Amino acid sequence: MNARLNLFGNAVAGKFLKHIVASGKAITDSGLPAATQELVKIRASQINGCGFCTDMHTKEATHAGETSVRLNLIATWREATVFTEAERAALELAEQGTRIADAAGGVSDEVWANAAKHYDEDQMAALVSLIALINAFNRVNVLVQQPAGGYEVGQFG
Repeated sequence: MNARLNLFGNAVAGKFLKHIVASGKAITDSGLPAATQELVKIRASQINGCGFCTDMHTKEATHAGETSVRLNLIATWREATVFTEAERAALELAEQGTRIADAAGGVSDEVWANAAKHYDEDQMAALVSLIALINAFNRVNVLVQQPAGGYEVGQFG
């Protein structure tokens, strides 16, 4: 399977991706726990059907020490006992933030308040930014049908 567009060989796509990748530095450098960041990226990618991002972030999470049990249970986090209350709040916010078109009114006040109990204002800003960013990456990769499975840890520096 080949992508519809070579994102890495096209000058316009490359310039765009360079800018959105750079915006992720603010999130990486925030106080939001790295494990939570990967869980959110994986869950949004699962919802959006982005195989490339799911492949990438599960491999990066594994490399960072995440367990296979937790990775295997992300899609069913509500029934899983392996996530902290803070992680569960972040996953719920990620789901509602990803499914905006499906949810009347977008993200509920209850979900926002629950996340805000676990994360300070800067971390909430990082979570919101992360959810928006991973959704942008998912959409680019799904649109071009970017193949999944070949990602290698650290491939993009």
